[in-house]
Amino acid sequence: MSPMTEPTAVALVCTLKKSPAPSSSDLIARQVLDELATHGVEGTTLRVVDFDIAPGVEAEAGPGDQWPTIRTAILNADILLVSTPTWLGHMSSVTQRVLERLDAELSNTDDAGRPVLTDKVATVAVVGNEDGAHKICADLFQALDDLGFSIPAQGCTYWNDQAMGSTDYRDLDEPPEAVAAATATLARNAAHLARLLADQGYPGEKE
Repeated sequence: MSPMTEPTAVALVCTLKKSPAPSSSDLIARQVLDELATHGVEGTTLRVVDFDIAPGVEAEAGPGDQWPTIRTAILNADILLVSTPTWLGHMSSVTQRVLERLDAELSNTDDAGRPVLTDKVATVAVVGNEDGAHKICADLFQALDDLGFSIPAQGCTYWNDQAMGSTDYRDLDEPPEAVAAATATLARNAAHLARLLADQGYPGEKE
């Protein structure tokens, strides 16, 4: 992205449910994109399970592997949102597979010797019926930072029902005030950081 170009975002929805099944992870991702739009950021969502993603840590895994489509969307965006449900206190298996496939980008460098994901912003959204959101955000932020992404201040939003609860996020009439505020802060800070990195990115080893 050049300094004169508005940033773009892609949200990877890591629900276990294929489209068009209702998904709380999809809902909160779209709410984040709506907030980003108020800051001039155009975004799209991709539901990962709608694609045939082979296991592995390669950029391409041969015939039938549809990861390259998602990979291209990530490389073309300035902001990545990973939206995951909570299962047994952990991120979904779909989310873990996304991280494993992104591992290939560590060896994919630009002309300055930097990983190609450097100068991109990463954010996280988590929903679930059990505790675990803080751990999931921590695990995702560490992995995404390792890959070269920059994490904005307060770059996550999440919602968890009470312990042993049965309510889904998508069943709420509207986001709780605290969740809405966290989503707005995420969007504001992510858009700001993306513009800063577009104006002056990180130095490379060859600069």
